[in-house]
Amino acid sequence: MKISRIFKTIFMLDFLGGLTIALRELFKPKKTINYPFEKGKISPRFRGEHALRRYPDGEERCIACKLCEAVCPAQAITIESSERADGSRKTTRYDIDMMKCIYCGLCEESCPVDAIVQGPNFEFSTETREELYYNKEKLLDNGDRWENILAANIKADKPYR
Repeated sequence: MKISRIFKTIFMLDFLGGLTIALRELFKPKKTINYPFEKGKISPRFRGEHALRRYPDGEERCIACKLCEAVCPAQAITIESSERADGSRKTTRYDIDMMKCIYCGLCEESCPVDAIVQGPNFEFSTETREELYYNKEKLLDNGDRWENILAANIKADKPYR
């Protein structure tokens, strides 16, 4: 008889403790977001959809060194280049097969001129496989669209490189 009274008391204390926690959490600000309409903060080091950047004067940054192609463990990058009149190289083809890409960021790390970067976009689902073969024009469009964000992310990440 005495033991059942002790269990009831312990149960009641546990119940009151849980109720106190629930009431305290009820009046705190919510931690969840309404995803499609609200988006959370993305880290500057986030590795999303790829982009090719340009210099402020509009010239492509890529110097066709092919380091990103060589370092890619998934062999998702294909680069072809030609020589300019001044002796420098220019890319004629820069393709990324996004189905092969493992988003490791090695292409971004190996680029000496910050030409290839991984942007802030993580919502790039498609209906066909062909849409996931990115060519130079698509990559340059991504870079032009996100240049402000990309430059800010690179600047924020500089101390850690």
